[in-house]
Amino acid sequence: MSEASLDDALLLTISKFHGVTDEDGEPYILHCLRVMMAVDDPQARLVALMHDLVEDTDVTLEDLRSMGFAPAVLKAIELVTHQPNQSYADYVVALSHDALARKVKLADLRDNSALSRVLYRPDRQNKDLARIQKYVLSHQFLEQRIDEREYRKRMQALE
Repeated sequence: MSEASLDDALLLTISKFHGVTDEDGEPYILHCLRVMMAVDDPQARLVALMHDLVEDTDVTLEDLRSMGFAPAVLKAIELVTHQPNQSYADYVVALSHDALARKVKLADLRDNSALSRVLYRPDRQNKDLARIQKYVLSHQFLEQRIDEREYRKRMQALE
């Protein structure tokens, strides 16, 4: 079996997010494409494009494995998939040990916290601000600007 390609990932991701919009009403696939374009190597582009598939659709890691995606890509996708029973801090710390997952998560955080994508919703202002603080702290941790102990302490203060 030949290794799955970027074309395979594009077709799958577009089909699974067809008709899905973000909170601003924009096609969700645009987020996946922006994250993909923010990384430079081929494996990172695959992970970036598919980073939300397992978390937000019915696609499983086994599906991706059977399509022929490389083990390193599968591992990184598994790591960037936030499990429901996992704290956000535990999730970020776990993925920080994998260079591919970390690179993609940094691109995801940059896109999610871009001023053009941050919504101002007066009825959810405190929740939205806490989410942005979580993204900024996670970015600082992944860029090794704060250590794990400080990261966990600051994240716990947000809960």
